[in-house]
Amino acid sequence: MLNFAIETARNAGNILLEKFGRKIQISKKGDIDLVTEADLASEKLIVERIKSHYPKHSILAEESGESNVLVIEGESRWKWIIDPLDGTTNFAHGYPCFAVTLALEHNGEIVIGITYDPTRDELFAAEKGKGATMNNRPIAVSETEELSEALLVTGFPYNFKSKENFARHLTEFLLRSRGLRRDGSAAIDLAYVACGRFDGFWEEGLKPWDVAAGLLLIEEAGGRISFYDGTRYNIYSPPVCASNGLIHDEMLAVLR
Repeated sequence: MLNFAIETARNAGNILLEKFGRKIQISKKGDIDLVTEADLASEKLIVERIKSHYPKHSILAEESGESNVLVIEGESRWKWIIDPLDGTTNFAHGYPCFAVTLALEHNGEIVIGITYDPTRDELFAAEKGKGATMNNRPIAVSETEELSEALLVTGFPYNFKSKENFARHLTEFLLRSRGLRRDGSAAIDLAYVACGRFDGFWEEGLKPWDVAAGLLLIEEAGGRISFYDGTRYNIYSPPVCASNGLIHDEMLAVLR
């Protein structure tokens, strides 16, 4: 199943790369939430491949269905969780920070996670209990021990104006860390925490397909991921805090 997921992510990523930088059709799901023909083409390929190889598996995908929100198909202990284009706004503006991300859930537990960045040809993969890799090379979280020395990353939820603690968290982390980034792709952000490029990440308002693969990548790379109160994270209930584990308690102190 891991090899199937890797091949599928690469094929979907190639579709995105072929359409990147070209004039494409864009529509709105909300005031600033976009969907492009690239999202739809990528998801179509992924869903068709899953149905062909694993017809009894369930599928949870972002763009499918009349509402363009999600669709759950089939009844199975196995569920594929898909974001065919994480970073759609970046993609639509020609900013090369986006990814295909997919995960496989078995009996409520993520057992495979893949995030593929086609512009850099970087494929992050994890299988439960077998570690995490980037392009087949083992990866691990950073060894940064203090928040003051950490490079953090976050995302802005679409409704951030209604999040009463958003500005406070942002300001506190700016003041307490070495630096802060906002790239516009939660899937890539989490993969970068897993491989040590970032030391920590937090965000509100994410969906299961944004974080499913990243959860496994970080845990298999030796990091920690939780709710803001430190309890075990569930992909169906935002918000999320992820880190190398060493600065996690300091981050939670800010988020609480």
